[in-house]
Amino acid sequence: MRIAVVGGGPAGLYYALLMKRDWPVLDVTVFERNHHDDTFGFGVVFSDQTLDLFKAADLPSYEAIVSRFAYWDDISIHFKGTQQRISGNGFCGCSRRTLLMLLQERAREVGVVLRFTEEIVDIAALKRDYDLVVGADGINSRIREGDRDRFAPEVDLRPNRFVWMGSTRPFDAFTFFFKETQYGVFIAHCYQYEAGQSTWVLETDPETFARAGLEGMDEAQSAAFLETVFAEELQGHRLITNRSLWRQFPMIRCRNWVVDNVVLLGDAKATAHFSIGSGTKLAMEDAIALHGAFLRTGLDVRAALASFESVRREEVEKTQHAADVSLVWFEQLERFWDFEPLRFAFGLMTRSKAITYDNLALRAPEFVAAVDRLVAEDLGADQAVRRDGSPVPPAFQPFRMREMRVANRFTVSPMCQYSAQEGMPGDWHLMHYGARAIGGAGLVFTEMTCVSADARITPGCAGLYSDEQEAAWKRIVDFVHANSAAKLCLQLGHAGRKGASKLMWDGMDRPLDEGGWPIISASPLPYYPESQVPREMTRVDMDRVLADFVLAAERGLRAGFDMLELHCAHGYLLASFLSPLTNRRNDAYGGSLENRMRYPLEVFAALRKTWPSGKPMSVRISATDWQEGGISAEDAVAISEAFAAAGCDLVDVSTGQTTPKARPHYGRMFQTPFSDRIRNEAGVATMCVGAITSADQANTIVAAGRADLVALGRPHLADPSFVLRAAAWYGADVAQPVQYQPGKDQLMRNAPREREELRELKLKAKPSRHGEGAAATQQARAAE
Repeated sequence: MRIAVVGGGPAGLYYALLMKRDWPVLDVTVFERNHHDDTFGFGVVFSDQTLDLFKAADLPSYEAIVSRFAYWDDISIHFKGTQQRISGNGFCGCSRRTLLMLLQERAREVGVVLRFTEEIVDIAALKRDYDLVVGADGINSRIREGDRDRFAPEVDLRPNRFVWMGSTRPFDAFTFFFKETQYGVFIAHCYQYEAGQSTWVLETDPETFARAGLEGMDEAQSAAFLETVFAEELQGHRLITNRSLWRQFPMIRCRNWVVDNVVLLGDAKATAHFSIGSGTKLAMEDAIALHGAFLRTGLDVRAALASFESVRREEVEKTQHAADVSLVWFEQLERFWDFEPLRFAFGLMTRSKAITYDNLALRAPEFVAAVDRLVAEDLGADQAVRRDGSPVPPAFQPFRMREMRVANRFTVSPMCQYSAQEGMPGDWHLMHYGARAIGGAGLVFTEMTCVSADARITPGCAGLYSDEQEAAWKRIVDFVHANSAAKLCLQLGHAGRKGASKLMWDGMDRPLDEGGWPIISASPLPYYPESQVPREMTRVDMDRVLADFVLAAERGLRAGFDMLELHCAHGYLLASFLSPLTNRRNDAYGGSLENRMRYPLEVFAALRKTWPSGKPMSVRISATDWQEGGISAEDAVAISEAFAAAGCDLVDVSTGQTTPKARPHYGRMFQTPFSDRIRNEAGVATMCVGAITSADQANTIVAAGRADLVALGRPHLADPSFVLRAAAWYGADVAQPVQYQPGKDQLMRNAPREREELRELKLKAKPSRHGEGAAATQQARAAE
């Protein structure tokens, strides 16, 4: 079997040596266009976890590598004259040239043929002459571009400009410098990779880049300019260049990693932004994964390549998602520039979602304790404290909207139960809302409660348009108020074109086979092709529906609800006005965003006039339609600003469900970035929702200033006492009825001991520089 590896970087060399080591009879050749000692850039950085992988994959190269590494444990953040130092991170750096020389030596030792200064031109011939061709030739891969139609790469060229330089200034931590100049803000990502040598990745936004005149500068001029920007930080040292050209980062994703007998590795198939770590690390992990696929399948090229792509893709896409979130943080730095330095540092540390509040509490407890104090001090005398006087974690602090005080930041997300009879909430609803309120959540939202019979999504949707329904809701509200500290928010909505649909479990948003009712919308567009075509609303329809909302709000007020939310999301009636995908009107209610907002704002204004001034109101929006041509990020901010100006106290930030063609990018806390942007650009309080599953995540979100309230749905379905359990774990307090007090007392006694046991297990599991702790890591994960 003959293997050709195109690209003599770390990934290509590492894969070649692993294959030749385990199958000495293989003919393995590495083709590299440059000389053997050419290298561009300066240092590479690995985490302790990655070194553990290297140790397991090939001990001799691991030992050679770690003997040449510089280690550091801290991250140091310099922002507006302050320094925050966070320990417990476990990084190491090495010269890229040193790494290449070590891998070349190991590859020769096991018998790999290395051919330098050899450009591959005839890719078709290579595929004929070799059983396997590995494209490890980087971002500008000729292997990928030679069969572009089938690899199907997508390239997202990010707006920020960056350049790699070096310096002789030493560092004892991975260091960030944020420097404000007359042109704008410059960022330096710095780390030492060997004695007397450090990498400086310098980054700025396109506007600052243009104002500073960097476009026309050569390497020497750029270095001289940046030496003036970071003169204090360089401490008398100079910047060193090595093909240090300003670039925009290309986010590359390939639909296929394998074509025939060709496979892509590293940056050739997928890139991840430098702000979350080294591309070299990801590429070498690819090499380990491809070698592992051959270990599983034997020397069956087709089977091994299929196995590699299916097993490795998920991990790579997770890393890319984290990188996406991280790079956007740096691109939108202006949003956080006015943050208090401690909160700014916390946001930086948790930007990619890989590090959370609990992670940091384990690594740097003093830093997290300071963040807790900061969040608490913002509340003044209203702050909540533990029995020892220390502030409770951020998600357990109270929150005020107008005259309403919410005991903590946990909310029960609005979740349709599809269990009403002719719009009437019954015993199921009493149990559902009552149990979750008793469970400790600060705020409980009702499901979308429909303002008329023909406003319902399904025959099982609850309503508030009759005296009987009003009495049924009052029964629920009274129970919650009598037995818990929770506040209740009434969410009012109209299904629009998604009305007359089946119950969720019978076919979500699919039209009823029989028993449907006429539906209306902003435009006569059916949701599915087989759905009923809605009638385009007339001014008469608008007036009638507006009146229905007002009457429902009046009923909600009499029922005793604490708060009111207007549903303008998920493709329902008011959302269908907001989105250009569903609003095709030619009158004053269609076209521009200002026109599309007109009717939802009319409804909100009428409700705000009806609802008492001391009681808060919120609006739920879809901040993106997850579809080209839909609501943009800028639109979402403008919509939120408009509602805030009309008296909205909170924007409930959801996304999507506008059309069946939406393609959301799911993942942990996947909708939180939209809340973050609205909160910090529109200047309005927000509630985030979407795949938030833990109190740890809620603490992270609140502490970082990404949302003011955190809505959880499925976790509360699985455990009505979710907040009570979390409070016991963190040593906070939530109100409980006297009947349940013994259960609460037991939780409060046992949780601190269990928490300390897990903490000790995690500390033992912390990876060391010699790969110890793997067994303890597995134990800690099992305990969690």
